[in-house]
Amino acid sequence: MNFFADEGVDGQIVARLREDGHDVLYAAEDFSGVEDEEILRLSNENERILITRDKDFGELAYRDKSIHSGIILSRLYELPSEKKAVIVSNVIQQFKEQLIGSFTVIQPGRVRIKKMQIPPRR
Repeated sequence: MNFFADEGVDGQIVARLREDGHDVLYAAEDFSGVEDEEILRLSNENERILITRDKDFGELAYRDKSIHSGIILSRLYELPSEKKAVIVSNVIQQFKEQLIGSFTVIQPGRVRIKKMQIPPRR
């Protein structure tokens, strides 16, 4: 699968997903300091699921209704980076196709997936 990891996402999560065979663009490597709206635009334009820990992306998704590929919001703040990487990897492996076009929240012991009603691309 193709992902775009926001700048605040732990590097260990990016490394783990790449080890799992996923194609991951990482804002911290190539798009440092880019505004949220531009990150969202780039992820949609490239049909990548956005991975973030920034709740502002949820507001953008619901307000603008512009999500095409989906958002994964990681709410695993208190956990060590290695544990976060395992959890995110497992969620992606378990829910693969359900993540596309959905807003997904990952919390310790809980995953919520809400399919977004997205207008067709022009």
